[in-house]
Amino acid sequence: MKIELLFFGIATDLVGETKLTYDVNNITTIEDLQASLIRSFPKLKNLHEFAIAVNEEYANDGQLLKKNDVVAIIPPVSGG
Repeated sequence: MKIELLFFGIATDLVGETKLTYDVNNITTIEDLQASLIRSFPKLKNLHEFAIAVNEEYANDGQLLKKNDVVAIIPPVSGG
């Protein structure tokens, strides 16, 4: 099953892309997706944690992904 990933902030630099299509054949939850992303893009573990939004709404770890979901990877925001 294919989903679209969007990367923001430092996540873009760590992955080297702003968006890409990602295959999640055996992945069903946000938690599984996070683990898979860290395996595919090891530099993401430098973020320690990042938020995930699915179809423009923040997702919880147990949320199930569906075909063609648009998933945003949102790093922690800092600033003044």
